[in-house]
Amino acid sequence: MTGPVITTERLVLRMPSMADWEAFAAFRCGPRAEALGGAVSRADAWRTFCNRVGHWTLRGYGMFFFAPAGSPAAIGMAGPQLTEGWPEGEIAWAIFDGASEGRGYAREAAEATRAWAARELGWRRPVSYIAPGNARSEALATRLGAAIDPMAEEPSDGPWNVWRHPEALA
Repeated sequence: MTGPVITTERLVLRMPSMADWEAFAAFRCGPRAEALGGAVSRADAWRTFCNRVGHWTLRGYGMFFFAPAGSPAAIGMAGPQLTEGWPEGEIAWAIFDGASEGRGYAREAAEATRAWAARELGWRRPVSYIAPGNARSEALATRLGAAIDPMAEEPSDGPWNVWRHPEALA
């Protein structure tokens, strides 16, 4: 499968591929997965990875895996997703284990994919579902201009705080 590629000043964002599996597995099986409900087995990580690929197949969009320009190794993922049963489309992000945290990569990827979702999907004011207490994601949501929307419907598999992004222009 081929799909869109987004290039930013420092990153290349693309659909997930088998080459991303080990980095994703290390992330989902490790301590950084705490905000996603905790570490899981490799078998469960595989099912989640296949979900990321399947989202692209079934919906035509999904989480972009991103790497620094010139490097094939994914260091995170960001992008639009609409999980079955969730009330709205979401812009989500994660930095994998071993990635250079604090360098603005997640923000750069989230901004690029949010703009792509506005342009390609018509998403003007998407949300981000963030687990209460996930201070890193809350801080990034704030830097992205998002704020908690107390009127937004929360997914039933929460608890989640619903962060509403500012209106995006296509």
